[in-house]
Amino acid sequence: MPSTIWSGAISFGLVTIPIKVVGATEDHSIRFRQVHLEDMGRVRTRKVCEIDDEVVQQEDIGKGYELTKDETIPITDAELDQMPLPTAKAIEIVAFVDADTIDPVRIGDSYYLAIDGQVAAKPYTLLRKALERSDKVAIAKFAWHNRERLGLLRVRDNAIVLHAMRWPDEIRDPAELAPKKTELDEDEIEQAVQLAESMTIDDISGFRDAYRDALEELIEAKSEGKEPAPSAEGEAQQPAQVVDLMAALNASVQRAKESRGETDDHATVHEMKPRKKAAAKKTAKKAPAKKAPAKKAAAKKTTAKKTSSRKPRSA
Repeated sequence: MPSTIWSGAISFGLVTIPIKVVGATEDHSIRFRQVHLEDMGRVRTRKVCEIDDEVVQQEDIGKGYELTKDETIPITDAELDQMPLPTAKAIEIVAFVDADTIDPVRIGDSYYLAIDGQVAAKPYTLLRKALERSDKVAIAKFAWHNRERLGLLRVRDNAIVLHAMRWPDEIRDPAELAPKKTELDEDEIEQAVQLAESMTIDDISGFRDAYRDALEELIEAKSEGKEPAPSAEGEAQQPAQVVDLMAALNASVQRAKESRGETDDHATVHEMKPRKKAAAKKTAKKAPAKKAPAKKAAAKKTTAKKTSSRKPRSA
């Protein structure tokens, strides 16, 4: 069982459910220490005051809010403890909504909510059943580290999951990032849909972090005094410049089918029909390529000879 991050209760109307919060995910990233290369001694980060250039101990470090570049006001822990936080020891459900109305960009870290004592088993199961039967998710408020947060509760494999959420005003407007209006052929759109369908899978549990696997092999080899094996992947591929979008889509569909073991030669859904503008350009390019004067002149002379050698019929 993972260690408890926070303990309190779920407030569900007049129902109280004692719970413990544990991490729902694990970080398997490989981390490195900063070391002195000469003797491999550990290099640590020291907290130094910018004014007197002295190392500051943890008990002498507090919080301050920077009003301006030259003015900072102190904020004590006692003052923060006096701030009104009604959700300090409770995850208070404030509403229920349809799951598909939640923008995924607002969802942050995930946590499992486990019962804190057998007395919580019945109300916990009651909330879980209510979420399952209503096919909704719960919006809740909770407070960690002297800060009120917004959360989402849903069910996963008979356990209630808490997803931390960002407040609405914390989401940037993407309107200014959207590309300008671009014209697309219907064939291009349909081929892109075909590519998505050819790459669709039912289970993503087979994906692995290839970089971490290679890094673990490197660490194992070096710890055993062996020479690291060269990477099988080679250098990272540079994205190719897209010249013909339809051709790139057709090739992508073919590659996706081959990777799935499909040997269908007819990977394209539509024939590649050149645009009218493109056809005009091709015609314009072919027009100046009329360079065969010698052959045409010879052909004219031959025709003239044949014509002159013919005798006129007598009447």
